[in-house]
Formats: sequence, structure tokens, C-alpha cells
Amino acid sequence: MTYSIFLLIKTHLASPEAPTLDFFAYNCEPFTETTRKVFSNGGLGIIEMCYRTNIIALVGGGKNPRYPKNKVMMWDDRNDRCIGELNFPSEVRAVKLRRDMVVVVLDRDIYIYNFQDLELLENRRTIENPNGLCALCAHTNHRVLAFPGKERGLINVELFDIQRQVIIPAHESDLMALGINYDGSLVASASERGTLIRVFSSASGNMLHELRRGAERAIIHSVCIDPSSTFLSCSSDKGTIHIFSLIAEEKSLNEETQRGPDSNLATSRETVTRGTSASGMFGSIIPSAAAQNNAADGGQQSLTSAVGGFFKSVLPKYFASRWSLAQFRVPETRTICAFGSQKHTLIVIGADGSYYKIAFDPKGSNDCIKLKYFKFL
Repeated sequence: MTYSIFLLIKTHLASPEAPTLDFFAYNCEPFTETTRKVFSNGGLGIIEMCYRTNIIALVGGGKNPRYPKNKVMMWDDRNDRCIGELNFPSEVRAVKLRRDMVVVVLDRDIYIYNFQDLELLENRRTIENPNGLCALCAHTNHRVLAFPGKERGLINVELFDIQRQVIIPAHESDLMALGINYDGSLVASASERGTLIRVFSSASGNMLHELRRGAERAIIHSVCIDPSSTFLSCSSDKGTIHIFSLIAEEKSLNEETQRGPDSNLATSRETVTRGTSASGMFGSIIPSAAAQNNAADGGQQSLTSAVGGFFKSVLPKYFASRWSLAQFRVPETRTICAFGSQKHTLIVIGADGSYYKIAFDPKGSNDCIKLKYFKFL
């Protein structure tokens, strides 16, 4: 999360065709350069920092990679040396770090290692994952990992602390973006269509929010949930940053939170799969017998409310989804965004070397205020 860690320029923003021979680390608040590393030869394709520490994962990239593309080098930036390496049978697509885990994403596999000794802990198979989609929660006491499942549109959520796996049928098309909140209780996703962002409970797999970015297809670059889990932001190739509220359905979210990840669980590993029947997806077309009896007896559910519920259930999702409360325009370049340390602020970093810090109105005045702007490249 950008509000609390250094940002490594060219980590997610550089393209594989244009790798970097060096990298820079910036502190985002206040915005200052903290580290600059220049290599004499060879390109880098992936750079991932472990929070604010001196440990960085490096993977080679480009036509002349500094390291093999199927190898992860654990770099100690303080002592300027490699302290470990991991080899794989195919090209590395992404690396995620936290103080107790190293997660490496390949085309169809995810490997999870212990951070201290690089011992392999778990291995998971996935659908083809060329974008290296994976989201790892940052909370010290919660180990939650989200990644694509074995079939199109599925999300696998690993709750390592309770040895449980939740499978979520999130989208009908391929996943394009994944995000997770600070404590791992929420998972957000977008498909290759890029019109909807869906937010799920990681414990139950239930969908809590459906957020509409727009009607036109778009490539979602990043999805981020703020530390209090009350707002979500996303960026896309359309050049608009969207900010959504997650508090309108606070009651349902609180119910999920109160149940918690430990409710009704066995101590052994179990898998939960959320299936959706046709009637569950579209609602009941014909009011139930109980509803009709209640209407006849003057009960709380009248025939009018039953019919109203029917029309609501068959209305296009375009009208049912929640729209963003604020937007901010940037040049159409690849961007990542994260919430700032100050309340109701957002930081946006562009591949063109732009830094924005903006403020938004939580009550939904639509427009954002640009607080700071830098051009660092």
C-alpha cells in the first residue's frame, strides 16, 4: 500500500519490452527519493520491495536480462548483495513479499515460501495467468492470499491461519485485476471487460458490493481498498481514477465481519465453493406460496411488494450497480493508485513519471482536488 511503504518506480509500470537497467525508490508522503540503484548491464523486469525494509526481490527482464527470467533474486540493498535465490521451471510473472512469506507467480503455478529460510510451504495450480495476478494481505496477524482459480473467472482465497480455501465465482470472463484489504477480509476483482468491480467477503465468498466503473470496456490497471475498508479506488486505460464508497451496505458487511473467518469451521482444511443457480442469480420469478398467503392474510409482504421485487430482480445490472462518488482525470498512461495517510486522499503514480496527490469528498461531490503534482522522470 502506497500510503505506508516506499514506491518502487518501474516495478509495475514498466513494460516487459522496455525493462530498466536501474531502479529508484521513492517515499510517497512526503514525496522524496530514498534509493537509487544503477546496474552496469542487464535488464530488470520485476522489482518488489518488502515493506520499508532493505530486502528487494529482483527478476531479470528484456532481451538482455541481468538475471534469468525464471529466477528470483533476493537482494539486500543495505549490504548491496544477493542473499538468496529461487529457481523455477518457467518465467516468473510476479513476486509478492511480506515479513513471513514470499509468493512467486508463474503462468500456471503459485509457489509460497517461508521468508526466513526460503523453504517451500505451498504450491497452487491456476488457470493461465500471464499478468501474474495475485493479492497478499499486509496485516501481521492475518495471512490471506487471493489468486485466479483453475477456471475462468474464479478466485481462490487461501486463509492460511485456519487452513481454509474459499473459491469465488467472481466473473464470467477472465480476471484482469485483484485487490485485497489490509486485514484480508475483503477481496476486490475486475474482469477483462473492465466495466464492473466486485467486492467479496474472503471468509464466505459472498459478494458484498458491485461497483460500476462505466459502460465501455476498459483495462483495469489497479484496484485498491483503503485501510479502513470504507473506500475503493481503481485506475484504467481510460485515464479516469474512480473512487467508490463501501459503506452504503454497512449492515451486511458488519454481519460478515461479526461471523468472522473462524465461524463454523473445522480445524482441518475445507473448501467452500459458492454456486449460483438461475433462480438465485435473477431472483424468484413467481412469488412463493408463503408470500401469496401473507398477501391474502394482510401480512407484511403484499402482492405489490412481491411484484416490485420481481421487477427489481430482472432490471439490467447497469442500473443496480453502484457508481463512483468521485473521479479524477489523468493522461491516458498506465497508472497505479493507493490511499494516502491523510483522510480522504489518494495517491496516483503514472508510467509517464507523474505523481498526483488528490483529495476527494466522501459525500460524493464528484470532483477531486489536486493537492500535489510532481514529474519525477
